[in-house]
Amino acid sequence: MLAPSVAHLSFVRDDGQPLDFIPGQFLQVHFHYADGTATKRSYSLATIHDHALGPGEAVEIAVSYVAGGAATALFEGLEEGGHVDASGPYGRFCLTPADANQRYLLIGTGTGVTPYRAMLPLLERQIAQRDIQVVLLFGARTPAELLYGDEFRAFADRHPRNFRFVPCLSRELPPDPHPDVRHGYVQQFLAEFAPDPATDIAYLCGNPNMVDACFEALKASGLAVSQIRREKYVSSK
Repeated sequence: MLAPSVAHLSFVRDDGQPLDFIPGQFLQVHFHYADGTATKRSYSLATIHDHALGPGEAVEIAVSYVAGGAATALFEGLEEGGHVDASGPYGRFCLTPADANQRYLLIGTGTGVTPYRAMLPLLERQIAQRDIQVVLLFGARTPAELLYGDEFRAFADRHPRNFRFVPCLSRELPPDPHPDVRHGYVQQFLAEFAPDPATDIAYLCGNPNMVDACFEALKASGLAVSQIRREKYVSSK
């Protein structure tokens, strides 16, 4: 469990084939409701990688558990070695090799932060190759819900000049917060980092209200729609 209601789950393909994906993409898990109706849920790949996943290498996702949810029942009922049906990868919420920006603003809430975990090796490469700056604004209610927070902090510690990890906690702060921790919602602190259309590309992933609010704020700062990449996460039953 990453948090009281979020699980980190690892799978491998049972057909022995590799899985080639771009960080930021997602898989769809297919299953049936109790009445036999087919349904599916989408999950961003959280796997940290800089290559195609070979046979037996883990495909990782973060799953929010929703009380009474059909997907929650599916995953909670899985034993080690259990199977799920999935398709993909899909999606274009990815870093673009042609980007010539000087800074990435990565903004996420809840499990919307999982694509950013997968992007870490690519960001590290861009830091080395073109000295890119990165700010990760991550919204959660409490420190316990700061998914992969230790990993992001460790990455920031390794790249103190290029990567800032800014947790925005709306309900509860840790006893001795890091100087970059903020008390409130991510959209309250976006202006602090002075979004600049001359230098920035922004990514928004997570709660739809947050995505919409930050999208409008970024446009008001002068960023073109092409400089703002969005993916909304909705917890479905």
